Amino acid sequence: MRTAHIDRKTKETEIALTLNVNGTGVAEISSGVGFFDHMLELLTVHSGIDLSLTCKGDTYVDFHHTVEDVGIALGDAFKEALGDKRGIARFADRVVPMDETAALVALDLSGRAYLAFEDKMDGKVGVFDLELIEEFLRAFSCHAGLNLYVKLLRRGNKHHEAEAVFKALALCIKDAVAIVSDRIPSSKGVLE
Repeated sequence: MRTAHIDRKTKETEIALTLNVNGTGVAEISSGVGFFDHMLELLTVHSGIDLSLTCKGDTYVDFHHTVEDVGIALGDAFKEALGDKRGIARFADRVVPMDETAALVALDLSGRAYLAFEDKMDGKVGVFDLELIEEFLRAFSCHAGLNLYVKLLRRGNKHHEAEAVFKALALCIKDAVAIVSDRIPSSKGVLE
């Protein structure tokens, strides 16, 4: 079925997340962080996954714990939903323009975690610290077990930069999880 449900509770956040990799892009997202919800909705719609997410976090401190912990839970859900990764395409790369900006994302669902984030995002969109995007991507890649490469090819409006990254990531996820064979896509015979 390629589905997963994750409940994650710490002193900082309480998360309930349901993921369907074979979805249609249905997003039911409430993290308590409006701009982050918007980015996760873009990720959901453009990847074709279904994502139901609620998070109650200590946003009175700041948004860091919420954003990072959602990345952890989403990564755990992807890892569980993909199982042994039999049949997946595994690799993907996409360039996505968003008005005056453009982002390049490449990923490998290898089972090995690594994030290369070449361009630091800083500043704010509203009250959201853009540096948290890297924290989300690190947590997600680490817990999903994927190599993830992100580069802003052209900078501009901060909101557009973030959208380009999330849309490119979404399209990479869509491509990489697509079933293209009945084999595990590794010369080793396993992806761990």
